[in-house]
Amino acid sequence: MSVVRKIEEASQILTALGMDAERSNERSAQTLLALLHLKSDDTWADSANPMLGTRAIMDWIRDEYGRSYAANTRETIRRFTLHQFADAFLIQQNPDQPTRPVNSPKWNYQVTSEALTVVQAFGTPDFDSVLSEYLTRKPGLKAQYATARARNRIPVTLPGGKPFTLSPGGQNVLIKQVVEEFCPQFTPGAEVLYVGDADAKWALFEAERLAEFGVAIDQHGKMPDLVVYLPDKDWIVLVEVASSHGPVDAKRHGELAALFKGATPGLVYISCFPDRREMRKYLHRIAWETEVWCAEDPTHLIHFNGERFLGPYS
Repeated sequence: MSVVRKIEEASQILTALGMDAERSNERSAQTLLALLHLKSDDTWADSANPMLGTRAIMDWIRDEYGRSYAANTRETIRRFTLHQFADAFLIQQNPDQPTRPVNSPKWNYQVTSEALTVVQAFGTPDFDSVLSEYLTRKPGLKAQYATARARNRIPVTLPGGKPFTLSPGGQNVLIKQVVEEFCPQFTPGAEVLYVGDADAKWALFEAERLAEFGVAIDQHGKMPDLVVYLPDKDWIVLVEVASSHGPVDAKRHGELAALFKGATPGLVYISCFPDRREMRKYLHRIAWETEVWCAEDPTHLIHFNGERFLGPYS
């Protein structure tokens, strides 16, 4: 079977599964074929469902279908094909390690066993009945997988007791510690105005409240990982966990100062690390007039020189 025909049939399958025009186009069809490890001369019954990362998907498309995507296309495939495949329950993410951090190079995708059964039936007399059964069961299957994903999220208790969750792994483990250990210790009564998350950067964003303090955020701005307001001091505390942008160094201090330049409260800058060993890697970069907090010693702060301790500077 020709390459063109195989891509056309993959597109037909995606349409039958309820995908829109972009998720049924050539790029998405080739992505499906790569996820199935299906060559142009294979039958649909030969479809498999290995776990593949985005780079492996692009390599398969290049090697088997002669389409070379530029390296910067990887994000397009992730954002405009794979994310929607996952939302539609066509694929699952990291079945081998559901708690894998979003920014891990081992992040992978796998066609679900239920969707694989439908694909393998394409071109046979049973396809319509298998497809119909799958579409009937799909809402329940999506809910089942969504529940499993939700179990792996990191629960966070915000000041005031409000529950919140973050995606698993990576810097979010430290963000949870900052919210639940640093804030009660050093900013009691603080109000959380922003929390960043690797899989949904604007996970919690109190835009109207920030606007009351003279802060108008352009969502393309480089936000810190956490923003809290301390009402009794009238401070806005900007927190960076070192695993994201690194600590608050001179460059980052300037970026945050510019981003929050309209703020009427004073600004306090905090770099957070899991421990002092990790801090030592960045020690030469940490800006003066900032604070450092290490989760291994949650009741202590390290003060980087200045005329006052834990406070804003004019």
